[in-house]
Parts: sequence; structure tokens; C-alpha cells
Amino acid sequence: MVLIQQQRSWSTRLEGKKKRLAEVEHLVKGVTIPTEKIVDVLELLIKPGDRVVLEGNNQKQASFLSQALVKVDPERVHDLHMIMSSVSRPEHLDIFEEGIAKKIDLSFAGPQSLRIAQMIEDGRLILGDLHTYVELYGRLFIDLIPNVALVAADKADRFGNLYTGPNTEETPTIVEAAAFRDGIVIAQVNEIVDELPRVDIPGSWVDFIVEADEPYELEPLFTRDPRHITDIQILQAMMCIRGIYEKHGVQSLNHGIGFNTAAIELLLPSYGEQLGLKGKICKNWVLNPHPTLIPAIETGWVESVHCFGGELGMEKYVQARRDIFFTGKDGSLRSNRTLAQLAGQYAVDLFIGSTLQMDAYGNSSTVTKGRVAGYGGAPNMGHDPGGRRHSTEAWYNMMTSQDELARGKKLVVQVAETFQDANTPVFVERLDAIDVKKQANLAVAPVMIYAEDVTHVVTEEGIAYLYKTDSPAERREMIASIAGVTPLGMENDVKRTKLLRERGLVAMPEDLNILRGEANRSLLAAKNIDELVQWSGGLYEPPSKFKSW
Repeated sequence: MVLIQQQRSWSTRLEGKKKRLAEVEHLVKGVTIPTEKIVDVLELLIKPGDRVVLEGNNQKQASFLSQALVKVDPERVHDLHMIMSSVSRPEHLDIFEEGIAKKIDLSFAGPQSLRIAQMIEDGRLILGDLHTYVELYGRLFIDLIPNVALVAADKADRFGNLYTGPNTEETPTIVEAAAFRDGIVIAQVNEIVDELPRVDIPGSWVDFIVEADEPYELEPLFTRDPRHITDIQILQAMMCIRGIYEKHGVQSLNHGIGFNTAAIELLLPSYGEQLGLKGKICKNWVLNPHPTLIPAIETGWVESVHCFGGELGMEKYVQARRDIFFTGKDGSLRSNRTLAQLAGQYAVDLFIGSTLQMDAYGNSSTVTKGRVAGYGGAPNMGHDPGGRRHSTEAWYNMMTSQDELARGKKLVVQVAETFQDANTPVFVERLDAIDVKKQANLAVAPVMIYAEDVTHVVTEEGIAYLYKTDSPAERREMIASIAGVTPLGMENDVKRTKLLRERGLVAMPEDLNILRGEANRSLLAAKNIDELVQWSGGLYEPPSKFKSW
């Protein structure tokens, strides 16, 4: 028997999109929205309950569109489900205060972490989940498919083709998720031109462009002034180079954005050179164009750098070093945050970063009491991906079993001074993230990096080689031995630490032939921003706030 099914439409999303586009025909000129009409257009294109992706990432903010969104009439546009990788501007949360938005899924909220925690507690905002970047991008194609995408680009032509320049970042991913499920894509641009340097996103993916009343905001998030690197951070950097990078033959890696990793970059041409390690370690990077990497590039340490995004002031330097960076025919950087995150997850030997809290077994998080900061991409890069199959010296070096099916492990290093500012200990018995789970009504505690993934912990006291043990009790002893005078460190037994050092489970600077007294700023290849400019041959043009001359 053949059942006759009732006829249905298989293009309801497309039909809905056409209807929305028809509503704004009287306000737009082809694909161009007049700058002064942006609020009126948003009120017609965005419907109550829509999923809206608003671009705001590490550096590039769709600031004109976010400022416009907060001005729409809440009677017409309300209960939006916002999807933002980075919540960093006041209006990102103002839209919840005004009743325009109701729910949010995000990855990072550093600058707004206190406010977002308070709004959750007050019931002004519903938190969907805290995601890693790749996780959030992935869900845009599965169960968080956007109705509207609001993005930023440097330039557009009159056909809607976009040029994103060095800060492409996550724009292609966001646009693709909306464009190919009949969502609406609106791009703010700094200018509309007749001819683009290159096409980063084709106009067929874009519904509307609007020229912003001022250029989108860019933040030099990855610039670290060498003047602020301390002797303790230099000591930690020396231990990382000698006790981890050299020991395991680390050739491909990702660095976090702290001063401790900036110190490593600036020690490669000096301390690394003394150890004869050029060509043996630190050759291939997944990294934004850190200015502190300039001396290592200039002295031949670095073979390639793939970037998540750009960095203010580094544009001319990158263009002049195209053998190192991924650049287009026009010479400008081509970054891609999604692909860089995946490279950092699967392709590198090592991830090294910092944390605000670590428990006695190595679980860590940057989510603390009263702060829903998220953690960005650290969990993507700071874990051992089960899908990895290719072997490198460093990965293979992590094998601790003789089993025929044993495999290696990615190196995940956590570097932390034992105390934060205001004498707050980094090492704690219980992570604040456990309490934040209840506060934010999360199903799972927002742990940044789980203990099972951490292979090394480095403090100013020494290195704990956690990958060498499967015993929770021994992990605790190892971490306590380098935890200084924190409550956990006070558990340290000198005799037990001696045995741990003899077994190679823990290494102090002396075990690595590092003299603490030699760890000082004289080792830095550049001691201030001016010297970085000199290393670059004048190509690096630092933002004014970093200039000291």
C-alpha cells in the first residue's frame, strides 16, 4: 500500500528569508544599507526569538552593529538567543538589560566576566553554555544554526565581496553557517571601494553591507612589553626551554599570551642559542604575530607561523616576512581562527599556557568566584586529542607504556607562579569553578584543562612531570613539591621530594643545570618595545600606548 503524504514545503527557511528581505527593500540600495538606516533595517530583519551570531573575537569587534542592536525597539525585537565567541563590550550585555536578548552561548567574557556573573545571579540573562571556540563554531552547523549573522570586515566592494585583511579570524565560519542555511548575513565595513586587494568572502554569501560610522575596534591583545617581564618569569622560561622543549624535542607549538611565554620567545636567541638548540626546537608555530617573536624570527629559529588573527602594528613586518607567515597576493596576513584552533588541537607537539587556579591533582580553570570568564580556545589546544594518529618526536616521547598498542601524547604545560596578585594562591584544594557551576546553572563545572591532559606543571620552584605517573596520590605529591608556600605546598615532605627528584618525576632548576642567579633580564633578546622595533628593522609599528620613547 502506498501512503499519500500531505504536500509540504521543503524551503520554509528560504521563503522566510525572502519575506524578510522584501520588508527592507524600501530602506536599502541593492546590497548596501545606508549607515543612518541600520537600526530600522535590524528591526525588520531580526525577529523575536531569533538566534543571532554577533562577531566579537579576540581583536576584531563588530562594534557598529553591536551599538546598533542595542538601539532597536524591544517591543519589536526581543528574546534573542545570542551566540558570541567573546563578550567584551558593554553593549554586548546591555541588550540583555534592555530585554532585546534573553539567552547566550559564549566562549570568553574576560572584560565582562564580573557583570555577566551578576546578571546570571539576578536572572537578567540565561547562560546556555560555556564553550571552547571550536565547539561553539561546530554547533553553528548543528544545533545553533543562526538566523542572522552580524560580522565585521575591513572593506567591501559594491557587490558585497568582503576583504577582511589580517584579521579574518572567525568571519568565514560565522558567515558560512548562516549563508548556507538561508540565514541573513550583514557585514559592517570600514569602507566600500571599487576594487578589493583580495576577496576573502564572496558576495554571494553576504546579503547586506553597511559602512560603519567609524572603523571597527581593534585591540592589541597579544602585545607584551618586555619591560614588564620579571626575573621569576625568566627563570620559568629557562626551565621550560631546558626541562621541556629540549628534553622532549618540541618543534611545533602554541604559546599563550602571558609574560611567561613572552619570556620564552625572547630567550630563544640568547639562552636557547647557548644550549645549541636552533633547528632542534620551536620551528613551527600556531600563534598570533607576537612582537616578542621578532628576535627569534630574525635569528632563524622560526620556519612558519599560522595565525588566529593579526596584531596591531605588525602588518608591515608580516608582509616583509612572507616566507614565515601565511599571506595573500596583496602581502597582508591571512588568518583563520577556526583552522588555527584545529591546528593547535591536532597538529602541534605542545600547548603552554597559564591559569588562575589549579587543584592538587592538576585540574585548572580561569573561571573563579564571581567571574564567568570562560576560557576561549585553551581547552581545544590544552588537551590530548584522541583522534591524533601522526607521530612526532615530542608526541612519541610521552609514551610510558611498552604495550603494543600504546600511543604518544600531546604535551600540555601549565606555567604559573605560586601566588597571584594580592597574595592569592594559585594552588587550591577545590576549584571555584565547582561553585560557579551552581551559580550559573551549568550542567558541568567549567574546568578549563582537566588533570588527565596536563603533562607538565611549571612554577618558580620547579617542574612536575605529571605524565610519568597514573597515581592521583603521587600527582598530588609532585604538585605539592613545586607549590611553594601555598597551603598545598606546605604539605610538601622534603624527603619525599628528594625521592621524586631522584626518580625524575620532579626537577628543580639545579637539576637542569640552571643557576637561579643567572635568571635575569640580561638574557632577554629585547628588553623593551623600542628594541623590538630595532630588531624588526623599523617594520614593527607599535600602538602608541606601548611606546616609551
